[in-house]
Amino acid sequence: MKINKFFQHKKKHEFMALDFLKYIGPGFLVTVGFIDPGNWAANIAAGADYGYKLLWMVTLGTIMLIVLQHNVAHLGITTGYCLSEAASIYLKPVFSKLILFSAIVASISTALAEVLGGAIALNMLFKIPIKIGSLMVCILVIIMIFTNSYKRMEKLIIGFVSLIGISFIFELTLVKINWMEAATGWFVPIIPQGSIVIIMSVLGAVVMPHNLYLHSEIIQSRQWNLENEEVINHQLKYEFIDTLFSMIIGWAINSAMILVAAATFFTKNIKVTELSQAQSMLTPMLGSIAAIIFAVALLFSGISSSVTAGMAGGSIFAGLYKEPYDIHDRHTGIGVLVTIVCGTAIIFFIKDPFKGLIISQMLLSIQLPITIILQIYLTSSKKVMGKYANSRLSKIILSIIAFTVIILNILLLILS
Repeated sequence: MKINKFFQHKKKHEFMALDFLKYIGPGFLVTVGFIDPGNWAANIAAGADYGYKLLWMVTLGTIMLIVLQHNVAHLGITTGYCLSEAASIYLKPVFSKLILFSAIVASISTALAEVLGGAIALNMLFKIPIKIGSLMVCILVIIMIFTNSYKRMEKLIIGFVSLIGISFIFELTLVKINWMEAATGWFVPIIPQGSIVIIMSVLGAVVMPHNLYLHSEIIQSRQWNLENEEVINHQLKYEFIDTLFSMIIGWAINSAMILVAAATFFTKNIKVTELSQAQSMLTPMLGSIAAIIFAVALLFSGISSSVTAGMAGGSIFAGLYKEPYDIHDRHTGIGVLVTIVCGTAIIFFIKDPFKGLIISQMLLSIQLPITIILQIYLTSSKKVMGKYANSRLSKIILSIIAFTVIILNILLLILS
């Protein structure tokens, strides 16, 4: 009897584990957004300039991201609409169009940074000029988006994230980390003199506007039976696990960037101001293999985050017409092309690639508060969410996050 109960209990847990695997994917697409080339630059600068002292900003930013992404995923699950669709349906046209056009500009700005990051990686690896490399990344990303379904795209992105993670784990094995200092840095907020711009840059870039639109789209695109309350509750449960699991992986990868930079550059008092500079400096310190791994990981990051930026742009543009993302639909296709092509075209007018990354982050910081306020308004509305509308506690937490992000981004804009 006890043996039968044991096997029944074991089978139940195996079923739950297999069931959870069906929900894995959307969170990883979002994870790519905050391990993009723009974050690489900020993380490496943080580690090189301040050692382990700014690791706490990755922890704080990730907590904020988990709350916001979990909240916007609820919108998609309970209504069947992504954030852009809901904005077009429940807001007056003049407001929804202004908000969504600003979100498209943010997606273009994101694509600029991601394509540029991939081009910088190609320049590191093969000495390909930045502009030619940008065109190569642009064409590859467009082909990837227009020839893959959601399910295949999610597997591809999970593969890219895994390779990036493995790359930085490899880098960590080559350097000596002071784990006691790192543990303190993760949880004890310290603001060294002159570090406020880097702190605000990373925190402001972690929660990216296009990721909020994308997550709400991806999570409801699986076409679950939204009329069945049991199915909704089941999906809400596993969505949080997916989001939490994926964001923790993103936290680990971002932390690894700071750890490597701290152990490699800070200990030798070397300033790093460009991604290519960081790669070239790794060669004499850690060997040619480490430098190659760094560049390959950056290439994966640039390509995968460009894909998510393009998908987000397609989702936002389709939402203007109250339509879901469908790569075979004209509106979605236009949104993808506008995002990727415009982002790439702007690169040809940028003389300083590193400055281009900074400009793109500034544009994101301007739009981000608008998206967060839109999200809070929609998810707090009983007309939109029904009984799944935000509780009073959720509203307070979301409002604190929104206020924090707004203040940080205003200060970032002023001081940049």
